Amino acid sequence: MIKCNRQGPVWIFAEQESGKLSDVPLELMSKGRELADKLNVKLTMILLGQGVEDLAKHLAAYGPDEVIYAEHPLLKDYQSTSYAKVLCNLIEKYEPQIVLYGATAIGRDLAPRVASQMRAGLTADCTDLQIGDHEEKDGTVHKKLMYQIRPAFGGNIIATIINYDRWPQMATVREGVMPMPEPIGSNNCKIITEKVHLSPEDLALKILEKHRQEKKVNLKAARIIVSGGAGVGSRENFKLIWELANSLGAAVGASRAAVDLGFCDKDHQVGQTGTTVRPALYIAIGISGAVQHRAGMQESAKIVAINNDPEAPIFQIAHYGIVGDLNDVVPKMIKAVRERV
Repeated sequence: MIKCNRQGPVWIFAEQESGKLSDVPLELMSKGRELADKLNVKLTMILLGQGVEDLAKHLAAYGPDEVIYAEHPLLKDYQSTSYAKVLCNLIEKYEPQIVLYGATAIGRDLAPRVASQMRAGLTADCTDLQIGDHEEKDGTVHKKLMYQIRPAFGGNIIATIINYDRWPQMATVREGVMPMPEPIGSNNCKIITEKVHLSPEDLALKILEKHRQEKKVNLKAARIIVSGGAGVGSRENFKLIWELANSLGAAVGASRAAVDLGFCDKDHQVGQTGTTVRPALYIAIGISGAVQHRAGMQESAKIVAINNDPEAPIFQIAHYGIVGDLNDVVPKMIKAVRERV
């Protein structure tokens, strides 16, 4: 555990793989800037890898105060032990007060290892982060702590978690819950290169080959999503979802219930345990609107809900609602769209 430097910077781990940045550190940039400004400290991006200097310059264009990057041949491919060692050494040197990671496969592996070695607190799968004060029962006030906000108990409640005596404060943040910022160009961002000392003994594994299976659908990039739920009734009926999506040039989404029933593949799952999306238009068909699903799509610009239950929770967040049988409503929508085209 490092000492609590309450003037330390806010850090974002800039995840990259094979020389390509993940979207989530860029999504975190706007929230990181908000936190850093409230604390009156620097916002710093941390980048590890091999041959990542151009990525460091790319990150600098999005508005951090600093980009710290470390290069080494043994950092070419992500491995828990080597990345955790380098990141822990950097934390000990610079003493950040906050370290944020994306709640990706890499972030979920790396963050707890670093937290364990630093003996720091960690909150997983946050959906929001704020700065505030905390008063204990004895009247002790802890100023400007990070409120780590996330769904709990299956999404039935929203928990706010604080950490006032084990620093740095650390959290992983779900993909897609923060808006993607636009690059702002030159902002006098300082780029710092750090030397790394690693040996083969620091690697737990030797990677012989890498095989990566791409997702069938990129829901995060879709402007229109048509999603089906358990109320669709069958995999056969789910063809209506595909047909409407195709007519609109939209991506197909699904609730977890629909995926569990075999109506659609998991790559299409939207929600707390799937992908978080914020399209211009989200059409929810046969989806009741459980909090777990709403957590993944409620930031959509426009939401249209179709359900035969007028009391379905999805109508509470929908901008437009249609109460009716999807087998009657959806074919009429498809016909109307095609006639207009």
